[in-house]
Amino acid sequence: MTPPARTRVAIACQGGGSHTAFTAGVLARLLQPECLEGYEVVGLSGSSGGAVCATLAWAALVEGDPARAGRLLEGFWTDNSATEPYERLLNAWGLWASAASQFVVAPAVSPYDTPFSALGLEDFRAMLLRQVDPATLGVRPDDAMLLIGAVDVLTGEFRTFNSRREAITADAVLASAAIPTVFRAVRLEGGTYWDGLFSQNPPVRELADTAPDEIWVIQINAPERESEPTTVVEIADRRNELAGNLSLHQELHFIEKIDQLLAEGVIAPGGRYKPIMVRVIELSRSRLSAWLGPASKLNRDPAFIRELIEHGAERADEFLAALSFERAWRAGDAEAVLEHFAEDAELAGEESLDDFVRRHLTGDVAVDTTRKQVARDGITWSVRIDGTRASAHARLRDGRITHFGVTAARR
Repeated sequence: MTPPARTRVAIACQGGGSHTAFTAGVLARLLQPECLEGYEVVGLSGSSGGAVCATLAWAALVEGDPARAGRLLEGFWTDNSATEPYERLLNAWGLWASAASQFVVAPAVSPYDTPFSALGLEDFRAMLLRQVDPATLGVRPDDAMLLIGAVDVLTGEFRTFNSRREAITADAVLASAAIPTVFRAVRLEGGTYWDGLFSQNPPVRELADTAPDEIWVIQINAPERESEPTTVVEIADRRNELAGNLSLHQELHFIEKIDQLLAEGVIAPGGRYKPIMVRVIELSRSRLSAWLGPASKLNRDPAFIRELIEHGAERADEFLAALSFERAWRAGDAEAVLEHFAEDAELAGEESLDDFVRRHLTGDVAVDTTRKQVARDGITWSVRIDGTRASAHARLRDGRITHFGVTAARR
């Protein structure tokens, strides 16, 4: 018997400084063999800190040992943490100065006026190469694509380093991570590059060249907030989030538009384009330092880094449980669907759990694969009920659904 085809997945990692330790936790969990069963990772992309995480995970895939990604990511972020007393002091001073600059005019120091910025870039290179062999970075495999985003500060052109076109080097990763207020620009192949946060954050559209069935996006910058930002820190934080999400929203809109045109028959199936399901795994804002605002993206405190990695693993576990539930839902298997609910599960309605599942989750409600599934504080799906768009939301505990509801979609 021919085994069922595995779902082809490409993973995009948004940049966000130290916050991308969350990405390390997500990737370390997703790339475990038991989690990859039924899936094939065909591409990875990233910008800035997301580029580092994507590169280390890709190196493990290239070496045929996806589980090793967790060890590489753990090693890099442990290395990058401020563990020595002098590092802790510098970290605390840098955070204080960055946060204080949002309230008072503080003297700024160009990275070109201090030798420490050049030394910092070399230290960054050394941390990367302690985890991955340059020879591994130099391979150009056909089965797994790596995309690294950067921007040429002189021409303003976006640059995507593509492992299928060129050998990925440590310098390419450094170019994507060269925060202009911290590091000097990286000169590479005739270009002068700044942080990938100013380009595609992260590259998504080119991942379609790997013919994925799904694209999983690990998003660092929160797309929504509950209240209007009013303090100096809140305003700076929100500006940083919105700026960091601009290119991502454009990239994902392109994918969703193609999905929509395919569903409507405007684009004929079987050609260059195919439907791609987009799934987003978000970092929770509640995990961040409220008083630091965007400065927390420079925080290298070991406890802060560890908390983000653990949060990433937790969010990945919730995401995987939701995938299992969705498979049962889309298969119309009522018994399998019921097994995903906790005994004390609450429903947004008065029906019993059994009646609700058999009436709604195996009949006239279907997951809308042309819209995103989002793992935030709970899981949200776009669905169609009798052809009408709606939103389904689930909260989970220990891999089981504790609350589930379906509401009409906002127009």
